[in-house]
Amino acid sequence: MNKNISLPVTLLGVLLFAFSAAHAKDNIKTEEDLSEYNAALKLAPDLDNGRELYKMCVACHGPEGWGSRNGSYPQIAGQLPGVSIKQLADIRAGNRDNPIMRAFTTVKVLNGAQDIADVAGYVAALPMSANNGQGNKRYLEQGKEIFLRDCADCHGNKGEGNSKKHVPMIQGQHYQYLLRQYRWIRDGRRRNADKNMVEQIQGYSLRDEKAVLAYTASLKPPEEKRAKPGWQNPDFPRYHRGWQPEPAPERR
Repeated sequence: MNKNISLPVTLLGVLLFAFSAAHAKDNIKTEEDLSEYNAALKLAPDLDNGRELYKMCVACHGPEGWGSRNGSYPQIAGQLPGVSIKQLADIRAGNRDNPIMRAFTTVKVLNGAQDIADVAGYVAALPMSANNGQGNKRYLEQGKEIFLRDCADCHGNKGEGNSKKHVPMIQGQHYQYLLRQYRWIRDGRRRNADKNMVEQIQGYSLRDEKAVLAYTASLKPPEEKRAKPGWQNPDFPRYHRGWQPEPAPERR
């Protein structure tokens, strides 16, 4: 079966926080990097090759792409393919610091735009887990108010992201991962973050940040994007799934 599929070229992860199309070119260092990035966005992914490339992602993100509830690794399953493409391009170009991921974005691993498009397409096709790590439930009402006021315009009311503006989907993401990335964005460690977001969150109190991120983590992917109960990725039937740390207890 031919698993090449066409995806909207306007789609643009880690994985994972807000950046806009207006800043995309600013974050790519060279014309060569920019050319590869733009090419990857336009290519139809080969999911067979994407599966082969994803074998090197399994050790951290898991065979299902669900990461870990304690936030050590993000859920990347179902992410808009262009988001994954942008994050891979930024790490590859040195615009986002991630020593572990850097090794997996070299040309020896991802040999050009087609490979980048292929692995991003494979990740996007994975069904998501709704059993992500949660924050403190007592903060949900306050968090909802902040989210709808400050975050929904870009990320969507349900955290679904925006393909035309290249904003990541953040629904179903682990609370502790959201918290870590939020603080890195706030403190300037995420150099590829949206400048407007960086400015906006500077005035948040500790309670504000915990509240809005607890609410964000409570946003679940729609039924059509969720994995069925007991689902395991059939592409990796022999993979030992006991690698993950024990699920973190829910915060109350």
